Amino acid sequence: MLRRVAMGFVLALLVVLAMLFTALNQQLFEVDVAFLEFEVSSGLALLIAFAAGLLAGAFARARWVAELLAERGRLRQALRLAEARLGTAGVAPEQDVEPAASPASDAR
Repeated sequence: MLRRVAMGFVLALLVVLAMLFTALNQQLFEVDVAFLEFEVSSGLALLIAFAAGLLAGAFARARWVAELLAERGRLRQALRLAEARLGTAGVAPEQDVEPAASPASDAR
């Protein structure tokens, strides 16, 4: 609960800072993107670039996590196959058993 409240507070603070940054940077310049040309304030342009970078990073991280999850699934499947081959699936681990006495120790 506290974590959600803190996350909401931080998000609200970031939105307020972004609005303040955009309001204080009102210099206009032209942006030419392929077939479009438009004017935008420098603050808004920087915020858009930041948001685009944030989204690109999130997508890259999501792809990486998806690859890790797929690898984990492959490893679990390989473990199940190996356990089935050995016949150890569902078998409880053995208890520590004392080694059998050697014939030399019986002679004493």
